[in-house]
Amino acid sequence: MFIDTAEILVRGGKGGNGVVSFRREKFVPKGGPDGGDGGNGGDVTFTATSQISTLMDFRYKREYIAENGANGGGSRKTGHRGKSIEIKVPVGTIVKDAANGELIADLTVDGETIVVARHGDGGRGNAQFNTSTNQAPRYAEKGWPGQERTVVLELKLLADIGLVGFPNAGKSTLIARISAARPKIADYPFTTLIPNLGIVRVDEGESFVVADIPGLIEGASEGKGLGHQFLRHVERSGVLCFLLDGMGESPEGDYTTLIGELRKYNPEMLEKRRIVCISKVDGMTDEQRAEMKVVRLDGIAPYLISSVSGEGIDEIVRIMSRELRQWRSES
Repeated sequence: MFIDTAEILVRGGKGGNGVVSFRREKFVPKGGPDGGDGGNGGDVTFTATSQISTLMDFRYKREYIAENGANGGGSRKTGHRGKSIEIKVPVGTIVKDAANGELIADLTVDGETIVVARHGDGGRGNAQFNTSTNQAPRYAEKGWPGQERTVVLELKLLADIGLVGFPNAGKSTLIARISAARPKIADYPFTTLIPNLGIVRVDEGESFVVADIPGLIEGASEGKGLGHQFLRHVERSGVLCFLLDGMGESPEGDYTTLIGELRKYNPEMLEKRRIVCISKVDGMTDEQRAEMKVVRLDGIAPYLISSVSGEGIDEIVRIMSRELRQWRSES
């Protein structure tokens, strides 16, 4: 199961208490204060890793609390620091504060680490309060509590090219044709219920990642259908490839609706480079093909492809590679 959102509580460990203690040595009846400090608590950290791909683990465990620091001891002994907790999350995870929606971290690099709940400091022992006017302090500090917060995790896929289209437009068939990904394919809407990533190899040493994501429906920007589950995953893509069903009632109308949904969700997505494809052309008549060849969508001439027959597939892979190189050069 693919889980791309989660909400968990994290808490840093409490600091240990400082202690009140005095030296007790032979022939030194009035030894000075020697109470040690409490140890610091542990931190809670997130580390991005490419070894996991979903947030599923957080369905079963929702609280992560680091170890408390140990209390101080006599002879100025400092308590041991509490053990920290390292939580591994997929690369591409966004961490937000649940209380105010503030962005805490955007973990896009394998191995990247962020502290999300800081430890509490240990309290000072009475040896720290020894002064010329108070040579026998009989008090010490208690340890400080660790930071506690509830955080929201959102996973956004890291794909170079995002396939955008209505359900049953042929996105899964296309990604299966151009990569080694094997998504579920069937002739009914919403076959794809989870995102699929495919690595497309162009030439020796050149490849890119394409995301096949659940299809949009009108109203997706308000969360209808699979709504935000889809849109979240194409925000990071440098190039959007619109796939329009050539056997549908109106590929042009589909394109207009898709653009409208992207605009309502996040206008910045319309600034991405675009490729437009008319799919399933193997089932079109010569007259229908001729009509599609003169269509212009926002000034863009769509490419005619068939993932079944292979028509136009090699060309569209080259176009994807070219647009991606252009985007990288401009970034």
